[in-house]
Amino acid sequence: MILFDIKCSGGHVFEAWFQNNDAFEKQVASELVECPLCGCTKTSKSLMAPNISAKGDRDHAMPDVSIEDHPNHPVMVSAHSSSDHEVSSEDVKRALDHMHNTMAKFRRQIEKSCEYVGKDFAEEARKIHYGEVEKRGIYGETTIRETEELIEEGIDILPVPGSDKLDS
Repeated sequence: MILFDIKCSGGHVFEAWFQNNDAFEKQVASELVECPLCGCTKTSKSLMAPNISAKGDRDHAMPDVSIEDHPNHPVMVSAHSSSDHEVSSEDVKRALDHMHNTMAKFRRQIEKSCEYVGKDFAEEARKIHYGEVEKRGIYGETTIRETEELIEEGIDILPVPGSDKLDS
């Protein structure tokens, strides 16, 4: 894996991990690399200091995985200002708006492609997990305790962001 500093056309700089330079180039060409601050997909490598690992770190190499194997796999990123100045309040607002829009898009996809089971979510998730009913995508509500129990049982669940903004 290799870490690159990426710059979007909006001037934001962020870090992202890639399998190798070819994987980076393919993802940029397909506009799969997205700025976490503004959502822009017009990106390129930014200048960065080299990262030289210690001799003992070589044994911990990541497995060889290509973009073709996992074309929709998320890329872990962090963002910082492209200058020595702090991130502006406008940058923060754009990032929050982008986050809310992304969460809303995710929720709409879940609602479109999965069955709503309401407060019976935990019960239905268990039935699916243990093969008592046909496997299908579901969404609904659970209590925190039910969520903990599902996780303890090894049932894969994912919180779906609510439709309300998370502003205070």
